Amino acid sequence: MIAFKVLATVLLAYLGWAVLYQLTYAIAGHFFKKEKGKADGKFRRFAVLVPAYREDAVIVDTVRAVLRQNYPEHLYEVVPIADQIWSATVQEIQRLGVQPLQVKFEKSTKSKSINAALAHIGDNFDAVVVLDADNHPKHDFLLQMNEALGKGYKAIQGRRVEKHQAEGFSMLDGVSEAVNNHLLCSGHRSMGLSARLAGSGMAFDFHTFKNVMAGIDAIGGFDKELELKLTQQGVRIAYAPDAVVLDEKVDNPQTFTRQRGRWLAAQYRYGKRFAGPAFRQLVTKGDLDFFNKTLQMALPPRVLLPGVLAIGTLVSVALQLEAAPIWAMLLGGNLLSFGLSIPRAYWNKQFFLSLLQLPTAFLSTLKALTLIRVAAKQFLHTPHGTVAFTAGKGQ
Repeated sequence: MIAFKVLATVLLAYLGWAVLYQLTYAIAGHFFKKEKGKADGKFRRFAVLVPAYREDAVIVDTVRAVLRQNYPEHLYEVVPIADQIWSATVQEIQRLGVQPLQVKFEKSTKSKSINAALAHIGDNFDAVVVLDADNHPKHDFLLQMNEALGKGYKAIQGRRVEKHQAEGFSMLDGVSEAVNNHLLCSGHRSMGLSARLAGSGMAFDFHTFKNVMAGIDAIGGFDKELELKLTQQGVRIAYAPDAVVLDEKVDNPQTFTRQRGRWLAAQYRYGKRFAGPAFRQLVTKGDLDFFNKTLQMALPPRVLLPGVLAIGTLVSVALQLEAAPIWAMLLGGNLLSFGLSIPRAYWNKQFFLSLLQLPTAFLSTLKALTLIRVAAKQFLHTPHGTVAFTAGKGQ
């Protein structure tokens, strides 16, 4: 009985910390407006890297979208990184006037593709942008990133939003992205801490990025290792909410499970690896930014937290446990943080209908936890779209 009480207390303390962390940044997010500072007015030369692993269905449209940027054409170069892409797709990209970098690895990873591109393109760039193969940046994306870089920031996260106002499962994924933008970008920046890195829709000072990426060979979640290494070096990650990139959202539980399994594996693996150095820098240098990143990595999955709190509240009330009010209070605080973080545009009929998918999302996230060990050893690819070419046009 004593052991049970100790475990229950530890669990409540962990969940309580997670609720307080999320609620704090949910409130803080409403005070963020825009990164401070005056831009230098310089137009930078950008390398736009687009890693594409088996992304024949979407990569051509993405290249077209990048080519429509309202930015001087001679000041940015699109570099699709074609890993196991069909020859027909490569030819389609070439007809757009873009030459893909074709790569082949024994074990493909996003970090390998990016480092191969950085070695290939040379150093005649001021900045680099990383996009996913399904991303469509808005026309002024590079202009917005150029302005943020002109204010002196060396790492900037743009705002990812869903491509389509969808329903059901994909809408839940879109809402989750919006909550991340509010909590981990706006909320953190309003308190002077670094924004998160989302893996795409990101811009960096070219040499800073190249130097840090040289030491990264992540199987999955390279953005987490990048985020931690940048803050370890004292680089503040800014947030540019006006630099918008449209992102395809997951529309089925199976893909959701694989994607979250990859994300969680990276989150906990790198959080554990950097916890010691972050604590030492907190004590010796007062470095709260780096330490906060390791705390962020220790958070429970956001879909699981309200579910666990709801179950704990029901069980504790049914059994008339002394901790029942605490469980209920934490559940209320967690729901309040979501209410504060979800943009008004989502509060419609489709959103409330999508909440019917929450039990499926909860179970899919539980299943994702079982993939953490697998994701630590092999890259779990998230497919996008429907392949438009036939098998006869393969490599």
